[in-house]
Amino acid sequence: MQNAVILINVEKGRIRGVAERLADLEGISEVYSTCGRYDLIAIARTPDFESLATLVTERLMSVEGISDTETLNAMQVHSRHDLDAMFSVGL
Repeated sequence: MQNAVILINVEKGRIRGVAERLADLEGISEVYSTCGRYDLIAIARTPDFESLATLVTERLMSVEGISDTETLNAMQVHSRHDLDAMFSVGL
């Protein structure tokens, strides 16, 4: 499984609409609106790197209103929870 944190800025007045569209994308498990440097944070969970690449470079970029993104690919999980089991994509 590939996990990533996607930091997103959106055009003025479009945060809620963009967040709702992102939450509907396959591979996005959560979307948070935030205060600070970024407007939204999306958590991506995909079965492999190719799926993550498609999500970030194609499907995410098709959402109107996104002005800038930064993707942080997770390398190691530090958690008491079995995240793979919690967010299984059913392969």
